[in-house]
Amino acid sequence: MAKRDYYEVLAVARTVTDKDLKSAYRKLALQHHPDRNPGDHAAEEKFKEAAEAFAVLGDKDKRAAYDRYGHAAVGGAGGPQFDPSTFADFSDLFGGLGDLFGGGGGRRRGGPSRGADLRYDLEIAFEQAAKGHEMQLQIPREETCETCTGSGAAAGTTPEQCAQCGGSGQLRYQQGFFTVARPCGNCRGTGRVIASPCGTCRGAGRVTRERKLTVRIPAGVATGQRMRISGEGEHGTGGGPQGDLYVVFHVADHPYFHREGDDLHCEVPVQFTTLALGGSVDVPTLEGTHPLEIPEGTQPGTSLRLRGKGMPNVSGRGHGDLHVIVGVQVPKKPSRELREALEALRTVLPVDTGAATSQDRSEDDKPFFERVKDMFG
Repeated sequence: MAKRDYYEVLAVARTVTDKDLKSAYRKLALQHHPDRNPGDHAAEEKFKEAAEAFAVLGDKDKRAAYDRYGHAAVGGAGGPQFDPSTFADFSDLFGGLGDLFGGGGGRRRGGPSRGADLRYDLEIAFEQAAKGHEMQLQIPREETCETCTGSGAAAGTTPEQCAQCGGSGQLRYQQGFFTVARPCGNCRGTGRVIASPCGTCRGAGRVTRERKLTVRIPAGVATGQRMRISGEGEHGTGGGPQGDLYVVFHVADHPYFHREGDDLHCEVPVQFTTLALGGSVDVPTLEGTHPLEIPEGTQPGTSLRLRGKGMPNVSGRGHGDLHVIVGVQVPKKPSRELREALEALRTVLPVDTGAATSQDRSEDDKPFFERVKDMFG
């Protein structure tokens, strides 16, 4: 039976780009892969046909020859010879197409590998987050065994090449059209066998130790933010680099301040006379008390701002603001003198009975519940 045009097989135009060509092949490989279609010979043939087409069109020189002379330029009726490296970019498909086609393009098992990253959740006080703080941490991690320098073998011995896999760390099995690679069970995929294990690490090449670190907490850090400390993760294997340590911060709530970004919010009770006549009150900030000017006629619930008195920005770009919500400070047990003064004040204040019409007072002078009634009709 005559071969189909390779562009038709991959359902692409002859002007297709390399990127779109790979995408089209990936889609077909996933759809017709034998692992997804066990026992479906038609799907297997389509998978082989797509792989053959990509083996040609994915190669610049072969594609140019195919465009000029067709199938005769790339192997005639027998078809092209597959180059396993052609499929190296698709190693994420079903464990690697390099293995499926008998290729060796993947990284060798047991070679150098980077150590794992670690996470440390650190709880700090609100004040420590506001001003910055230095703390000492104890981090348990896997480190290279100093006795055997990571080889896992006892002194005077070295790991031997695994006789079962020949040091590759993999065993390959032929299954019809495919060659399937599996980790060697004898050496656990490392390609090496330790006849005399190290007494310290028992052949693992790594031991668990606690690492003491001094960490400088940046001022302004917030809950959920993290700091990366390069090279303080677990040690790599086979001479690979160390991983990183990520410190994730959890800032405790403050009994007085509420944080929103770099801004702080708080409530301050103020004497009625100060709200009515104006004045200055001392309010708490991160650096101590600070005077806040209360304008004459300030209403309870008004928010007044102190610029630059909030949290420092963790990146060092200034400070947020402090928003002070003023309330009325009402004495619970007024003295006789205070009671007499309040009685005298009550005689000159407007009576909040709701009997006065809207023409008798301004909108701001209306009682709260009357304004709510007007709002909702």
